[in-house]
Amino acid sequence: MRRDTKLSGVLHVLLHMAEVDAPVTSDTMAKAMQTNPVVVRRIMAGLRDAGFVRSEKGHGGGWTIAGDLASITLRDVYVALGSPGLFAMGNRAEAPGCLVEQAVNAALDSAFQDAETLLLDRFGAVTLAELSADFHARMVASGKSIDLETVHAA
Repeated sequence: MRRDTKLSGVLHVLLHMAEVDAPVTSDTMAKAMQTNPVVVRRIMAGLRDAGFVRSEKGHGGGWTIAGDLASITLRDVYVALGSPGLFAMGNRAEAPGCLVEQAVNAALDSAFQDAETLLLDRFGAVTLAELSADFHARMVASGKSIDLETVHAA
């Protein structure tokens, strides 16, 4: 089963971006996310439209955090990414003629909706500032210095 790791990758890059005072290029982020810079630009455009990042063109340009990390939640970022599907599981058929399958779908739909509501509520309760604080605590405990350029060099 293929997992959608876009949210995790974007959160990862946003936290690295918060650590630097200079713009971060799409190429640098692409290396960290193990993807193509075009994909990064497309993703970041959604975050820019939501007001979470800004871009600067030209030499020395790139992407910077536009807002306060304490005011951006995981749910905000998830929505800015287009609210991708949260679960890989689903119903075998959306409008089955079989009464057994209709019963199965009803039970699964209810469970999926409950799980999605719970997960999105949790996403809404976690800010980027909290993730950043956790990262800093881990960095201090590890004794390591971490930056996007060297940690994710190819």
